[in-house]
Amino acid sequence: MSEIYLMTTITKRLTGRKMQTFYDQNGLSGVLCTLARGTATSEMLDYFGLEATEKIVMMSVVTDNTWKQVKRGLEEQVQIDVPGRGIAFLIPLSSVGGRKVLEFFTDGQEFQIEKESAMKDTKYELIVVIANQGHSDEVMDAARAQGAGGGTVIHAKGTGLEKAEKFLGVSIADEKEMIFIVAKTGDKNKIMKSIMEKAGLESRARSVVFSMPVTDTAGLRLQEIQ
Repeated sequence: MSEIYLMTTITKRLTGRKMQTFYDQNGLSGVLCTLARGTATSEMLDYFGLEATEKIVMMSVVTDNTWKQVKRGLEEQVQIDVPGRGIAFLIPLSSVGGRKVLEFFTDGQEFQIEKESAMKDTKYELIVVIANQGHSDEVMDAARAQGAGGGTVIHAKGTGLEKAEKFLGVSIADEKEMIFIVAKTGDKNKIMKSIMEKAGLESRARSVVFSMPVTDTAGLRLQEIQ
């Protein structure tokens, strides 16, 4: 697969509604939101004349062509390139768990299915699972059954998920959990398959799963020697 990314924007929490409108206007569905807090030093805040602010993190899948349009809109409409307004960045996806999920993420965007990401030399991948709230244990049990280690759970709220029933055949709850699992590249496919089979769309977890390449790691010595 190529030219498909997880786009992430981090802005002031007060701009949440404006950002959601922006995402809607650009045809981005399946947006995930979570709350955060800025960590800029007091010296940096004083330099820019800013105050410490609560943040909102929003994520959606975009293609390369969509990003070009969205980036222009972020700069012209949101003025995200002005200091203190926020930041947006892309992370390439290497695989998505199932054609239906891919069609849901890229609905309305120009995209042609190709081979997986060209980043073949990465030793690890970050598996991201989006599940209904309260079902992270089911996801991790399925992942561990195929050799995964630990995972990290982040609470998020899904918006713009009305199209999920059309593509996935299920109604997805707003309250979500994002589970991050770093796994060896050679184990990625079997872990994703296990999650899809045991905690996927046919289960109460209603999980969707995708992966992203990890270029380097620290703190995984036990996995390194296995």
